[in-house]
Amino acid sequence: MKPTLRRHLPNLGALATFEVAAKYLSFTLAARELNITQGAVSQQIRQLEDRLGTPLFRRKHNALELTSQGLDLFEAVSAGLDRIGAGLGLVQIRAAPEAVTLSATDALAALWLKPLIDGFRQSCPEARFTILASDEDDALSRDAEVDIALLCGNERFDIGDELHLMYPEVAQPVCAPAYLAAHGPFPDAESLMAARLLHLHERHWSAGAVQWHPLGWAEWFAAQGLVWGRAAPVLSSNKVVLLTEAAVAGEGVMLGIHNLVAGHIASGALVFAHPACIASGRSNFMRINPASRQRPLVARFAAHLLNALRGH
Repeated sequence: MKPTLRRHLPNLGALATFEVAAKYLSFTLAARELNITQGAVSQQIRQLEDRLGTPLFRRKHNALELTSQGLDLFEAVSAGLDRIGAGLGLVQIRAAPEAVTLSATDALAALWLKPLIDGFRQSCPEARFTILASDEDDALSRDAEVDIALLCGNERFDIGDELHLMYPEVAQPVCAPAYLAAHGPFPDAESLMAARLLHLHERHWSAGAVQWHPLGWAEWFAAQGLVWGRAAPVLSSNKVVLLTEAAVAGEGVMLGIHNLVAGHIASGALVFAHPACIASGRSNFMRINPASRQRPLVARFAAHLLNALRGH
């Protein structure tokens, strides 16, 4: 269409209303689909007819028929709206590919979540992700921007939240195979007293996004009927990722939470140094933002996470 003709187009909203009314041959059904009153539909059609100088409908008792001019306009407007819709779809896909925003603690984001995102990209390479990771900022999990929050404990949830159990917190001594070969085996819990221990500092457990009773070497030895003398560990840190890197490097034995070290165990970078586990009695959960539940990528990625937890 030439620019001079475009300047003389009727109101595009009225054309869209006409297209719906012509499709149904009913002002009542058109009003219902457009969520406006029947009177508003009738007024827009009348104004359009006045603008064009020709009737578009034959109004009969309890029925509508398109005039020949109305039929021509209906076909043209329908084709035009279809092309506009297709064009908008292309623009929206290019401008804003679907994305998922997640929140998690530092360790969960780095050791569990990121590898699962990498695996998901193999079947959905166009997906975009934002990871908001913090051990300190508990408010992240409740941010309206966050689609999926991975949470420690269930004491901070709201009624109506869609929650999925991820895993109970279970920890077990782990180390690099080379360290075990050089300094092990550790046939009993007491033998680990002399090992180079990597300790998760108590400040980790008092962080804003965690706030749990510690699950460390003191608790593990107590569960085995021993008292940890708290000989200075070779490395102590409030960051799980730092301790995991040290364990993989062969620097000592770490008390590893099962799901956080599962990838390293599967790859052989870490092995279990002792069979005794300790359970904290608490669990981690996944919360799906109610406003995000119907988005296809969010639902698909949430299913991907849950399938990984179930071993699928």
